Amino acid sequence: MRIDIDAFNVLQVLVEEGSFAKAAERLHKAQSAVSYQVKKLEEHLGVPLFSREQYRAELTQEGRVILAEGQRLLQHLANIEHLASRFSEGWEPKLELVIDGALPMEPIMTALKRMAEHQIPTKIQLNMEFLGGVQHRFERDNADLMLVKDYRTGPYYHPQPLPAITSVLVASASHPLSFIREISLSELQQHVELTIEDSSPNKSYRDEMQFGGDKVFYLSGFIMKKNALLKGLGFGWLPDFLVQEELAKGELVEIDFVGGSRYTFTPQLVSTLERPLGRAGQLFTALILEEFAKTEQFDGVGLG
Repeated sequence: MRIDIDAFNVLQVLVEEGSFAKAAERLHKAQSAVSYQVKKLEEHLGVPLFSREQYRAELTQEGRVILAEGQRLLQHLANIEHLASRFSEGWEPKLELVIDGALPMEPIMTALKRMAEHQIPTKIQLNMEFLGGVQHRFERDNADLMLVKDYRTGPYYHPQPLPAITSVLVASASHPLSFIREISLSELQQHVELTIEDSSPNKSYRDEMQFGGDKVFYLSGFIMKKNALLKGLGFGWLPDFLVQEELAKGELVEIDFVGGSRYTFTPQLVSTLERPLGRAGQLFTALILEEFAKTEQFDGVGLG
């Protein structure tokens, strides 16, 4: 015989009301039915749950332990019913996002916080990649959305542009390049260039903003790259929102390169018609577009 799950609810009411008569009244059942349900549970478990020697219905020591487990079981069942109800309303079980590490995280985190406030049942997985690794992860994992600087388009991809982002070519104030004006490409190539490593397995992404010199250090993220720049290890592109304070303080200097020290690109929010978005994906799309629209004062993000 399987355990009668509802019997745990009867136990809880019995404890709260203190008598079988009051519990039966609250449960809208006959007192004999309540007594029978408890007795059958005790027979099935092989332990007494209530002490019948007291005026009030009191749990035995074993009963208290079993009721605690029963309450957890009832809560799990309630959670399952709640999830099933929300999923039937169009909420997908999981939403997977792949984010280019070059993009500002503030609007992304704000959008996710606003999603959490909706108390949606969808589990959200956020992955960060760089350069070609973004699209590789998006396709490999059959993810739902990617926020990306650039990608190979396809017939089923649905892109939505985000506000333009700017990148600044910088070096430490103590770096030799910070003291030179109208720097040529050949002069740049004599120094160590700091760039971000493509996180795709085949490293096939070619960053067109690299300068082609032999002295290149590949780093695994923009925080590491920023620290290396501040140490005077080399020069490189950085998101302007990451360096505004350092530029204002003079810790980093915008390089006077004859080919230009700033460039702008338009990142994209991309989904695929092969995996239509559910309610959570649609909500995130609306929120992220709204949050990025608030950040148009940012001049942008650079890669490389």
